[in-house]
Amino acid sequence: MKTEAVALRKPADSNIIVGQSHFIKTAEDLYEALVGSVPGIKFGIAFCEASGDRLVRREGNDGALVECAVDNAVRIGAGHSFVIVIMGAYPINVLRSVKDVPEVCGIFCATANEAEVIVAVTEKGRGIIGVVDGQTPLGVEGEEDIKKRRELLRRFGYKR
Repeated sequence: MKTEAVALRKPADSNIIVGQSHFIKTAEDLYEALVGSVPGIKFGIAFCEASGDRLVRREGNDGALVECAVDNAVRIGAGHSFVIVIMGAYPINVLRSVKDVPEVCGIFCATANEAEVIVAVTEKGRGIIGVVDGQTPLGVEGEEDIKKRRELLRRFGYKR
């Protein structure tokens, strides 16, 4: 087995979700989950089939984001994986709906950061081992950092 790191590519001001699913209707069901989650959301979805035709299935409501999702999915190349690229919303707005899709087995990442997907390559194929999301921490938050974090969450309306 060998491993490789596949850098995720996405437009500025977008977020990307990488996950694993198990059935051909994943792309359509993810479409329905996303379009019903946030009015005005723009997104692209790509799902890699693991058997049969083994095509990258694609859906979305923004052509450029669909192509971005397809590009990432092709470069990752892991069966039963999916990539969602979103604009006009954040992962926190859609993750519950994505996780509630019956075919979804799990989520590897949901991020606006630069990220890499770690892929295992065997004779049988390719599989996602994990994701490197962002950079290594520089330290532990202090009292002033805690205060800033709490104020930010309240300013955004996530906490009262």
